[in-house]
Amino acid sequence: MIKISRRSFGAMAASALAVASVPASAQGAWPAGRPITWVVPYPPGGTTDILGRAIALRLGKSLGATVIVDNKAGATGTIGSAYVAKADPDGFTLLGTSIGPQSIVPNLMAKMLYDPVEAFAPVTLIGTIPHVLVTGADQPFRTAADLVASARARPNELSFASGGTGTILQMQGELLRLQTGTRMTHVPYKGDTPAIQDVLAGHVTFMFAPVAAALPQIQSGRLRALAVTSASRLKALPDVPTMGQAGFKDFVVEQWQAVYAPAGTPQSIVRRLNTDIVRILKDDEVAAMADKLGVTLVGSTPAQLAERQKADFVKWGQVIKDADIKVD
Repeated sequence: MIKISRRSFGAMAASALAVASVPASAQGAWPAGRPITWVVPYPPGGTTDILGRAIALRLGKSLGATVIVDNKAGATGTIGSAYVAKADPDGFTLLGTSIGPQSIVPNLMAKMLYDPVEAFAPVTLIGTIPHVLVTGADQPFRTAADLVASARARPNELSFASGGTGTILQMQGELLRLQTGTRMTHVPYKGDTPAIQDVLAGHVTFMFAPVAAALPQIQSGRLRALAVTSASRLKALPDVPTMGQAGFKDFVVEQWQAVYAPAGTPQSIVRRLNTDIVRILKDDEVAAMADKLGVTLVGSTPAQLAERQKADFVKWGQVIKDADIKVD
């Protein structure tokens, strides 16, 4: 397990602030000569991949360069992340990733192939993704409180699914278990889709699912939405309470998507990437795509991304410790 010091996070934040302070006139022309590789540490077809391809296409046009999306999946996103961590810091290799490899998995693995802070230069927070607590329509639970009451009455009989050990979906189930003092069984799957399918079939009691992935089944009546993990109710699910409204304090959880470059990438390049990607996130087509994916676009400064990563690293590290979560 990686132990990241306050000094390391402070150094990353200071570096990000320095990047933000570089004037536009210092950006210069983009390095020319070969294609830029945008690494996605997950298989094709997921949210990170779809967003990455949309941004990469437009970034290439903005920079006057070819941007190639390369899916390097495996080990909960750490294989692709390690590849970028070891790449030359010249602006030709970027990482389009999510909260898992940067803030969750480093708290789980005894030996990491990269340092999630010191190996990267933050570029921008692309956006956030809320989740929804769902059960199959055949389950008896009508509220989140019903589910927790049943878990208290039947220790270890209720189960929750996730897209894999170390994912943000598992972390939410563990957080619920810790906050309520209940005992429930985690059932990991290789991806969100098979996890949702087994909740639909009744093989697993419940799960926290990305809203966009669960919404069609909720609308069809096959899944029942009990609560959302956002700070306020969602436009897509106006009748579903937040976890806070359902009686669970301090349960605002959102996955995030972000862009990093290898540590040591020149500040002028990071600044140019940040400026162009933030502008791309305001594109109407990108916004429409993000809406369908359930992503709230952000477009942060490098320093804001550094702070978000730090906060989630600490938060989920504590949950992992308290829940005694181990990687098989």
